[in-house]
Amino acid sequence: MQNTVIEANDKFMLSDIETTEDIAIPKKPLDMVIGQQEAVEIAKIAAKQHRHMLLVGPPGTGKSMIGQALSLYLPAPAQEIQVVHNPENPERPLVEVKDREKVMSERKTQEVVDGEIIRPEEAPINISEKLGYRCMNCGEYSSPKELSCPRCSKPKSKSQTPAQPSPFNIEIINQAAGLIEGLMKQNARVTTTRKRFGKEEVVVFEQFGEFIKILDQEALEKQRELEKQSPRKILVNLSRTPFVLATGASETELLGDVKHDPYGGHPQLGIPPYERVVPGSVHEAHEGVLFIDELPHLGPLQRYILTAMQERRFPIVGRNPQSSGASVRVDDVPCNFIFIGACNIQDLHHILSPLRSRVIGSGYEVLIETTMDDSDLNTAKMAQFIAQEIFQDGRIPPMSRDGVEEVIEEAKRRAKGIDNKDNALTLRLRDLGGLVRIAGDLAIINRSEIIERKHVVEALKRNKPLEQQIKDKYGSYMSGVGSDISGAQKEVNPYYYWNQQASGDGSIYHG
Repeated sequence: MQNTVIEANDKFMLSDIETTEDIAIPKKPLDMVIGQQEAVEIAKIAAKQHRHMLLVGPPGTGKSMIGQALSLYLPAPAQEIQVVHNPENPERPLVEVKDREKVMSERKTQEVVDGEIIRPEEAPINISEKLGYRCMNCGEYSSPKELSCPRCSKPKSKSQTPAQPSPFNIEIINQAAGLIEGLMKQNARVTTTRKRFGKEEVVVFEQFGEFIKILDQEALEKQRELEKQSPRKILVNLSRTPFVLATGASETELLGDVKHDPYGGHPQLGIPPYERVVPGSVHEAHEGVLFIDELPHLGPLQRYILTAMQERRFPIVGRNPQSSGASVRVDDVPCNFIFIGACNIQDLHHILSPLRSRVIGSGYEVLIETTMDDSDLNTAKMAQFIAQEIFQDGRIPPMSRDGVEEVIEEAKRRAKGIDNKDNALTLRLRDLGGLVRIAGDLAIINRSEIIERKHVVEALKRNKPLEQQIKDKYGSYMSGVGSDISGAQKEVNPYYYWNQQASGDGSIYHG
């Protein structure tokens, strides 16, 4: 945002600004939430005290924004979760939780083991030839995958010159193929010595794609240390986002799973069980926020959320009984998260009672506001909201003062028309944000450098919901339905046409 000069908390008048560029965008995420003072204060407490929240209110009033903003007040995750191969019982992988200090130490060790990467031209000539990068005949450098030099067409080195097999002897051909494969493996690594800082040390040069990796004595020692550890993979990374959105998640996405292996985890052919373990949202939200909007739509899965909240650990199992992963189970996977659920008022009774009880017993239930008083401060806040929407969109120009005034007038009309509140401004801000964007698009199409009142007025005509558009065109919703279906549909499914329905103007519609 450029040239920000005034904040909404200063209770500025609209006459104090020329465009929305004169309005400061708050730096703190929760300060960007408009008109939900109680919910914001509770969210700050929840972040500090690790409390759960249930937000209830209509769509577009800022529920998800509150949840996402809350997560930014949490400290950075301090633990990484790894799943480890269990040699005694591979189908019961183990879990290791490592703190930040341990993880950073291991990463430094891995950096040492990764060694130094150089171009083949930078390595000693004899090393480049032995690793298959340099041709011994003409000195041309090429990929080690090419046994013959692309420049002179000769074998790159003597060791890469297999006996010429007869094209009619399959056995000899197979032997030659095995010889070539063995030579390539043999030439993938060269061990030698070098003097460094007055001391002689062992050093290894390895093929590394089109480059060469150098492992010094320290790297080799660290590599041997790592090889002693059981194989593992990172399940939940230390550098993760503290906000996990699980709205509409399936059982697998929410709770984790174990991938199928057609070879059943066979030691030689298959994928080890620990490699196939996939975390769920409840695990990825560890030390952060698990946000689920439209919570009742989870149905019976709500009971798993309750279990995870209570135990702060949740096992990962294979969820398809036909899969090889069904026999794999990882116990005690941490999932210590702040749960934030959200739903509409009419769906509140579909939330499981034990889950609500858990939230009430360890958190807050908050009814979201749908309007706020029409005061000087709230008018400034609404102007701030418009500025935020323009800034976050990034594709529309700033709005002029008269454009802002028109949007605010519309906010008053919607508060009156939808919530029957006088002297109020609507907080159904998602729809209002859509109005701002449509007005911005009109300004762009008309090559205007700012969004003017006329663009907002035109946007209001285009921002009507479909139900209102149908009513404007056909007189009522059912009249629109009747005119849209074909004669064949009327005969095949007469319910749509002959069932008597009350129209929008109170009359009875018969088709």
